[in-house]
Amino acid sequence: MGGWVEGDPVGDRRFLDLPGPFPLERGGQLPGVRVAYETWGSFDGSNAVLVEHALTGDSHVVGPAGPGHPTGGWWDGLIGPGRALDTGRFFVVCPNVLGGCQGTTGPSSFAPDDGRWGSRFPEVTVGDQVRVEAAVADALGVARWACVVGGSMGGMRALEWAVALPERVETLLFLASGAVATADQIGTQTTQQAAVRADPRWSGGDYDPADPPVDGLGIARRIAHLTYRSAFELGERFGNSVQDDGRFAVASYLDHHADKLARRFDPGSYVVLTETMNTWDVGRDRGGVAAALARVTARSLVAGVDSDRLYPLALQQEVADGLGVPLRVISSPYGHDGFLIEVDAVGGLLRELLG
Repeated sequence: MGGWVEGDPVGDRRFLDLPGPFPLERGGQLPGVRVAYETWGSFDGSNAVLVEHALTGDSHVVGPAGPGHPTGGWWDGLIGPGRALDTGRFFVVCPNVLGGCQGTTGPSSFAPDDGRWGSRFPEVTVGDQVRVEAAVADALGVARWACVVGGSMGGMRALEWAVALPERVETLLFLASGAVATADQIGTQTTQQAAVRADPRWSGGDYDPADPPVDGLGIARRIAHLTYRSAFELGERFGNSVQDDGRFAVASYLDHHADKLARRFDPGSYVVLTETMNTWDVGRDRGGVAAALARVTARSLVAGVDSDRLYPLALQQEVADGLGVPLRVISSPYGHDGFLIEVDAVGGLLRELLG
């Protein structure tokens, strides 16, 4: 099975077992939640920074691949001595998200009856995920984050923190995301879910951990990856060239990313988390997006990537306007993934925000 499971090397993870019950926004509850997280630096009571990962990210923001970590850090270069998040100054925390598959409770975790949650795992919202993270902050003694930063799905949680718990967020960096899921995003994400569910091994979500529906997950990843990159970049890198094995070069590239994800990610988590993204609306039950954004008291910086076709700049402009700040634009040929690749640009924004 992709993802981390009990008995695998722990790597740099730490764990918190949060007692329940945790009532959920869409109904039901979880009896308790285990959260995997990583930290860097030392806590002095007021210097904590929360980094929020995106859909297939995890708590391993920086650091090499190794036992327990099949890939290196997804934002390598951002955290450490002398970096934008200087570990001589800040205590940086990144938890794996509720519903995930890298040590935090999700569909592949064991339920109280010692069977895997599988299809029984309840629907979770961004609000649920942030409430779990708030419990983690409480356990770590963090009353107020010096900064909350996230992009894409991580941007949703960062914004939810600033709206739901404004008194606990001093500064906010909101990247390459939006205030509410669009029809385009919901459409591509439900198509990805359909690909996973169409795999004969899906078994209604209760698949054999030794034989998961990796073919469906691989198709979902191919669909997603095309939205993460720009048409310009794909054209420049691959054009219509064909490899010696007869495959189009761009198809080989997508095959590689599909295989890579299948080795490290759980299909059940992929379905749960894309549905979390589908239901995202920061204005729900708050009088709409504008009213929700008016609750934010954090000093905020909003940025997007000029070539992003999944979360185009208009979505960040809406948030920037609602927060009364100018939109900052990262110029990149890489599309949505630019927020991960352009580390120097993101680091510059963090340095500006944090002073």
